[in-house]
Amino acid sequence: MATTSPASDFGTGSSVSRSPAQVQAQGRVRDPRLDFYRGIAMFIILIAHIPSDPWAKWIPARFGYSDATEIFVFCSGMASAIAFGGCFARQGWRMGTARVVYRVWQVYWAHICLFFFVAMSMAALDLSGMFEKTYVNSLNLQHFFNDPIPQIVGLFTLTYVPNYFDILPMYLVVLALMPLFMALSGLSFWAVAATSVAIWAVAQTGALALPAEPWSERQWFFNPFGWQLLFFTGFGFMRGWIPAPPVSKTLIWISAAFVVLSAPFGSWKVFLWIDAWNPDVAAQIRKVWPLTEGLRNKTEFGLLRYLHFLSLAYLGWVAAGPKGARLKASGSGLLSQIWEFVLAQIIKVGQQSLAVFVFSMAAARLIGVALDQTGREFWPVLAANLIGFAMIICVAHTAAWFKSQPWRARK
Repeated sequence: MATTSPASDFGTGSSVSRSPAQVQAQGRVRDPRLDFYRGIAMFIILIAHIPSDPWAKWIPARFGYSDATEIFVFCSGMASAIAFGGCFARQGWRMGTARVVYRVWQVYWAHICLFFFVAMSMAALDLSGMFEKTYVNSLNLQHFFNDPIPQIVGLFTLTYVPNYFDILPMYLVVLALMPLFMALSGLSFWAVAATSVAIWAVAQTGALALPAEPWSERQWFFNPFGWQLLFFTGFGFMRGWIPAPPVSKTLIWISAAFVVLSAPFGSWKVFLWIDAWNPDVAAQIRKVWPLTEGLRNKTEFGLLRYLHFLSLAYLGWVAAGPKGARLKASGSGLLSQIWEFVLAQIIKVGQQSLAVFVFSMAAARLIGVALDQTGREFWPVLAANLIGFAMIICVAHTAAWFKSQPWRARK
């Protein structure tokens, strides 16, 4: 049934061991599908973090087990295979590890700065006395301000991870696991796969939970030892450890069926639609919900989330066409020009995902404050979201400009 396509569609071969020249050539190739879908995730993440944004009722998380977090982590794994995997192959394990440590250091300080900026912003709003709402409490930061000394220690040691600030800590721990997996790849792909699955399986038991608050038993909302499975799946695809699946009608139908049929069990939104249509069917679905709780758990990254995302990713990969051919404009008309412009902005956002993510997390809270004043009717919500989109696009272009170091003399 397969009509195309070997692993080379991702720009890699299928073997674990490749020459430095091959890896270097791969590192120069930027797959447009990677940046496109990661850019889409950034827009969804902004919507999801604007408080009480009506648009959030229509994001992917409302229609299945997985959501934009899975897109971000999977695509980050693929991007890391390009950015860091090549360094391991060209310059050895020691320099590759140094490169990863530097990135972990950057993500760590991005997390710290994001927390203090948002905390300061919420405190400034409360100090102004202009608002009835207490914005510090809206983020559950009253413990930090009431007793800052232990919370500052916890913040810097990552033992205090407030709910809104939980993605970057997970991401930096997963990045820190990369040298281990690159060392294992010298043995075989199966050593990598077995280790990743074993760590994920242990995480499902709660044994690898990390404390998030000194005053409670709350854990990190995203357990990195569970989520590393998805990260290194993306990493493995881009490195060529895992061959790309064939474009098969059978696989397309299986993936589509899983996504559609699992929607009532993975989303309360879809379940409520079914309840309004047929309460008897909804009653049967309600009985199944407790049985799937562990399998759809977001903290430890349950199995159903993994399968749901892989199904969506396969459909998205097929829809994009070979090497993203269907993402490109195919004409010279006005609609083609508009699509080419929109596509360029989405890809730019995907290319600068860390800067965009940090900015969007801060901006989302302030957009929420603006909506508190204007109300959440159609036009204010439309304006708020479009302004938010414009801002993260500007941030992406600005970050790219700074990374290009235009002040350096060009040869």
